[in-house]
Amino acid sequence: MLRSLNDLRDYTIRATDREIGKVHDFYFDDSLWTIRYLVVDTGNWLSGRRVLLSPLALEQPDWNNQSIPVKLTGKQVELSPHIDTEKPVSRQMEEDLYKHFNWQPYWRAGTPLMTGAVVSAHMVVARQDRSEKSAGEREGDPHLRSMIEVLGYNIQARDGEIGHVEDFIIEDDVWSIYYMIVDTHNWLPGKKVLVSLQWIEDVSWAERAVSVDLQRETIKGCPEFDPSTPVNRAYELVLYDYYGKPRYWMKTK
Repeated sequence: MLRSLNDLRDYTIRATDREIGKVHDFYFDDSLWTIRYLVVDTGNWLSGRRVLLSPLALEQPDWNNQSIPVKLTGKQVELSPHIDTEKPVSRQMEEDLYKHFNWQPYWRAGTPLMTGAVVSAHMVVARQDRSEKSAGEREGDPHLRSMIEVLGYNIQARDGEIGHVEDFIIEDDVWSIYYMIVDTHNWLPGKKVLVSLQWIEDVSWAERAVSVDLQRETIKGCPEFDPSTPVNRAYELVLYDYYGKPRYWMKTK
């Protein structure tokens, strides 16, 4: 099911034997837009320490009670490697974390949650090209980005700015980001729109900007997004048909 990431913040995380904290943030892979970790604030339990939990550890969330059980004990979480979430997470830190929890590393071929769901091929290739060119600079960097960090990024259409990133929509079965929620209030007061990751042309992390393959006039007349209404297939059909874009859920030959 498609859900807002912001709505999942403050969900309670429950280990097999105790409550361990609340969701504070999410780290996603900036090349494939897949959620790699939930950042959990442990509050008074571990003196405000934040821990990283892979979606691999999650059980079926209790949506009604806003809680997510995990297949871990409190002691396992308490003894997990300390990671400073205020600093970049290196591959070595991830390896230590995965070794502690005995998780199967996502960066190895054939493992769960290795790839994103709807990211277009040219986006992946472009990021791979940039990564190869800057391999010396990014050695050990697993391309992790904080959701909180990206909120507020400017969204640029082909002919001008349209707003900023307010939230993300994910598919909770695969923990991949499908859409950005764009607040256009500086241009179209009161209107929010969804932009699929498939329509992104480029992301400038340094300039905090996202370029999309859409025209301002087209976006102006697009179906408005209501955050209080779930994103379902009926809405997606209307959205994709309006833009004349290929539907990500339809297999192409």
